[in-house]
Amino acid sequence: MFKVHEKKKTGIKSLKELPGDIARTAEATGIEETERHRSGSFFQLDESAVFAKVISRFKGQMEIMDTKDALEKYDWLYDYYWKLVDRDKDKYTKKADEEFMGGYFLRILKGKKITVPIQSCMYISKQRFRQNVHNIIIAEPRSEVQIITGCTISEDIGAAEHIGISEFYVKKGANLTFTMIHNWNRETKVRPRSAALVEDNASFISNYVILKPVKDLQMYPVATCVGKNSVARFSNLLHAEKKSIMDVGSKVELLGDGSRAEVISRAIAKDNSKIIARGLLQSKNPTVKAHLECRGLLLGDKSAIHAIPELIATGEGVDMSHEAAVGKIAEKEILYLMSRGLTRDEATALIIRGFLDTRILHLPSALDNMIKGLTERVAEGL
Repeated sequence: MFKVHEKKKTGIKSLKELPGDIARTAEATGIEETERHRSGSFFQLDESAVFAKVISRFKGQMEIMDTKDALEKYDWLYDYYWKLVDRDKDKYTKKADEEFMGGYFLRILKGKKITVPIQSCMYISKQRFRQNVHNIIIAEPRSEVQIITGCTISEDIGAAEHIGISEFYVKKGANLTFTMIHNWNRETKVRPRSAALVEDNASFISNYVILKPVKDLQMYPVATCVGKNSVARFSNLLHAEKKSIMDVGSKVELLGDGSRAEVISRAIAKDNSKIIARGLLQSKNPTVKAHLECRGLLLGDKSAIHAIPELIATGEGVDMSHEAAVGKIAEKEILYLMSRGLTRDEATALIIRGFLDTRILHLPSALDNMIKGLTERVAEGL
């Protein structure tokens, strides 16, 4: 059985106070301990938030704190808490509700443009620990923000569980980009449960990157575009190896006039791993436009990719499309590159790098370069 510990950890005054091994592991998920290129930071270690800070020049423009503290501070926050994700949805949401360990509350104030990313990290350092967190993110009208969340585990830890509830509220005219980078191990079980509500002329962009083994991952975030000209975009880079099982999907409901959606996935399965890549676009509105795309690459005779694209449309005028392709690296592509002087391994790595194209994530250059570095290491390891 997994144990939940109630003891509160002592907070830290700077991310530089994190132990070296924790700092190094967190860095692999995009977390900067110097905060040089960040507007604010949040760090949760096991069951407790140990750091929450807004950089001085952004104070008065946003808030970031432990969700527990935010619920105590703001009575109105209960109007957002467990409103997009059903606490009785499954056994994992029920467990997150019963054994609530905080998480982060993030609010960008009306009209504020946060030009530097905010970072957060959910870290597990205990053996056989179950981490249950609940995040609430509110982008107020005409605000703009980019969030980098890294979820990871100590290198010497075996079995563990992570359950993460995230509720996003993107108000009128706001733009919210959320990039989640997972860096687990082959004994971790992971259950994110996320939902977003997107209002008039607002956009929600969700990027998910997992390039290391995980025992069992299951996530199916849902975005509901209720507003006129609202936009939702999901992009996933997935790499599974060993005996990893990844069931990753995205759903967008297009309700607002002129709303748009895009779901794009790139998946690589190696060894005995299995990836299920789901995508669902749903609308009754004739003014919407949406596209779903999944491409999978198999790098082993025992690996598997199951692509499940779905479109549900009623009413004349709906414009939706999807495409899916799964296969192995074409031998002729390898031979062509070898004819140009590359070895077989070099040719394969080059093709993998091109397949894991970070441009689908639409990231600023600094973060894009960091994720490119991750994909480079994956390609070299293949």
